[in-house]
Amino acid sequence: MSLRVFRRVRVRWLGIAFILLWSLVPIYWTINTSLQSEAQAGSKPAHYLPPTPTVRNYSTLLGGSGEVSGQIRQSTANIFVECGAATLVTVVLSTLAAYAFARMTFRGRTALFYGVLATMAFPAYTTLIPLYRILGDFGLVNTYTGIVLVYVSGFLPLATWIMYNYLLTLPPAIEEAGLVDGASRLQVLRHVLLPLALPGIVSATVITFLFSWTQFLFPLVLSTDQSTEPLTVVIAALQGQHVVPSTLLSAAGVITIAVPAVIAVALNRYIVSGLVSGSVK
Repeated sequence: MSLRVFRRVRVRWLGIAFILLWSLVPIYWTINTSLQSEAQAGSKPAHYLPPTPTVRNYSTLLGGSGEVSGQIRQSTANIFVECGAATLVTVVLSTLAAYAFARMTFRGRTALFYGVLATMAFPAYTTLIPLYRILGDFGLVNTYTGIVLVYVSGFLPLATWIMYNYLLTLPPAIEEAGLVDGASRLQVLRHVLLPLALPGIVSATVITFLFSWTQFLFPLVLSTDQSTEPLTVVIAALQGQHVVPSTLLSAAGVITIAVPAVIAVALNRYIVSGLVSGSVK
């Protein structure tokens, strides 16, 4: 190996190491703090490993009777309801829309398809105030329905693009055989295409759920009390409104990142295939 190549390799690995440290050290420190008592977390010098690891902070959050524990449990339920409902509605609508764009011929199909995709080019936050006013007129501010509708409107174009590109990879002959046998388009879609398109559906589901889970500004504006505030909003609010031990906040942060982290690790190949869908022909 020449000196020049060696230097390139060394610089590359140094860059990778820096990125890993930059990304993982804060996560490690949060987990480390969550496993200590408040006295241990505030001691000097700091403990790089928990002296006596404990899960008391997690049991306090998930099973305690205090105000903070109640907020965490309510907001955890809220985020699962909002993300789950938004994901379900988005995947169903995007599958139907993608099938129409990929398989059916109708006037204005191309213009409508690219019009849907063009909405992804607009910064999402430019629609925040108009959406708030529209939801306010219909009485949907601070409701599950309002938050779910906003999530669906934001993620539907991406999910449609993922499903559209996946359906294009399926041979039309399979569908044509079903139509010749007398099945309707919906029957072909349900019994033939959907089982074959399951990997694409999983990709769209995972990506939509993860994007919904990480939302902060939209639910911050659209939810005005604890009845609909998701976990991401409540954790940020706790630090400003209450004197909450740092160990409890760290435990709440670990709970927040645990779900998307597990999903990302377990279903990584579906996420990658969904994000690069259509990039290579």
